[in-house]
Amino acid sequence: MINSKITSTEQLREIYGFPKGRAEKKVLSTLEKHSKNFIANSPFLLLSSISKEGKMDVSPRGGNSGFVKVVDNNTLIIPDAKGNNRVDSLTNIVETGHVGLIFLIPGIDETLRINGTAHITTEESILALFKDEDKQPITCLVINAEEIFLHCAKALMRSHLWQETYKIDPKDFPTMGRMLKDQLNSSETPETREEMIKRYQKDL
Repeated sequence: MINSKITSTEQLREIYGFPKGRAEKKVLSTLEKHSKNFIANSPFLLLSSISKEGKMDVSPRGGNSGFVKVVDNNTLIIPDAKGNNRVDSLTNIVETGHVGLIFLIPGIDETLRINGTAHITTEESILALFKDEDKQPITCLVINAEEIFLHCAKALMRSHLWQETYKIDPKDFPTMGRMLKDQLNSSETPETREEMIKRYQKDL
C-alpha cells in the first residue's frame, strides 16, 4: 500500500505550488483603513490560542459591531465577556501569548485574519474603553497584531453561510441540553432551548 501521508513542506509545494501575485503580497504588518473598517463592522470573531504543551483551542467572541477596539496601527482590545469559567483561551494566553483571530461580518463572505501576540490586563484605562457597554468586562485581551490579511470569499461561498435557504430550523436540531445529557450520560432532564435562552439573557 502506497503511503499517502504528507510529511514535508517540499511535498506540499509539489502538490500546491507557491502563492503568486496578491496572495503572496497581501500580508501586512500594520492595521490600515480597510482592516480597521472590517473590525469596526464585525460583531463576531474566532480566537485561536495554544498552550505550552501545544494544545490548540478556538473560542468564539461576540458583541455589537465594533465591540473590538483598535487603539493604534498594531494594537486592538477585546473585552472578555462572562463565559463558563473554563478560561481555556485565557490560560493559553498566559502560558504562551500567541493568538490568531478571524473576524466575520454577517453578509460578507471575505474574512479578516490577524496573527500576533496577546496578554490579559485589568488596567483601568483599558477597561474604561468599554464603560458605555451594558456589560463591562473585568479583563481585556490586548492583541499586538503582527500579520494582517484579508482572506478570500471561497470558503463562505461554498458553505452558503449567510443564505437564508441554507439555515437550519432550531426546532429540527437537538438542544444544547439534549446533546450534553447524551454526551455526559446524565440522568438530569435536559434544559429546553427556551430555558437556555432565558438563562443566557441574564449574562449577555
